[in-house]
Amino acid sequence: MLPPPPRQPPPQARAVRGAVRLHRAFLRGPLGVLRLLQLLAGAAFWITIATSRYQGPVHFALFVSVLFWLLTLGLYFLTLLGKHELVPVLGSRWLVVNAAHDLLAAALYGAATGIMIAQTRSHSYCNLKDYQMACAYHAFLAAAVCGGLCLGLYLLSALYGCCRRYQGEQEVA
Repeated sequence: MLPPPPRQPPPQARAVRGAVRLHRAFLRGPLGVLRLLQLLAGAAFWITIATSRYQGPVHFALFVSVLFWLLTLGLYFLTLLGKHELVPVLGSRWLVVNAAHDLLAAALYGAATGIMIAQTRSHSYCNLKDYQMACAYHAFLAAAVCGGLCLGLYLLSALYGCCRRYQGEQEVA
């Protein structure tokens, strides 16, 4: 024999505390736009280096660019999805974590850009019109420009985060 049908439909499942939702204010805000630009410029930087023939100190520049591209990607999606409170110890200080990340990224991108400028200068001999051999001059020049752009973007977002913190804000967006 079948059990009798329920008298009332089961209650709708409420949105659980850990539900994923997009923070559209962050996406449209200055820090969200800056993060997207940092991701684009950072990807251009490390792809430009990775596709050229590189050696020596350029490995450090590639390491810095890939490391901060991945960290920025993580920060972007944790903030966009509202999951930054799940990060142990640091989740409650998310604005400070973002500002510290941006300052460290700016410092290391400054070093990486300096390396790329030095490499561009050392390969300037092959920037002649009739030079036939393969040369990484143009790739290093493009990477130096992308590195400078990354440096500026990270400095701008660090300044924005520090200003928000100084105003007493606790949240990124």
